[in-house]
Amino acid sequence: MEHSVNSRLNLGLITIPQSLMTQTGTASILLLLLTHKATQSALCAMGQASEEIFRGASLPILNFPNEDELSRS
Repeated sequence: MEHSVNSRLNLGLITIPQSLMTQTGTASILLLLLTHKATQSALCAMGQASEEIFRGASLPILNFPNEDELSRS
């Protein structure tokens, strides 16, 4: 079996060049890495936002009556 620069994958009726297979594989891995980075940053931002909600920084301040006001009524 001889390897050449123009080697092809023979699938019966279709022959696919090896360079096309390499380009497709490289593009899919790069797309996967970019998707992973975008998903990771989005999940991190969502986690920080939910942490702010549960911390109570954005909750309103409630006015509770003093002990003096309770004893007068």
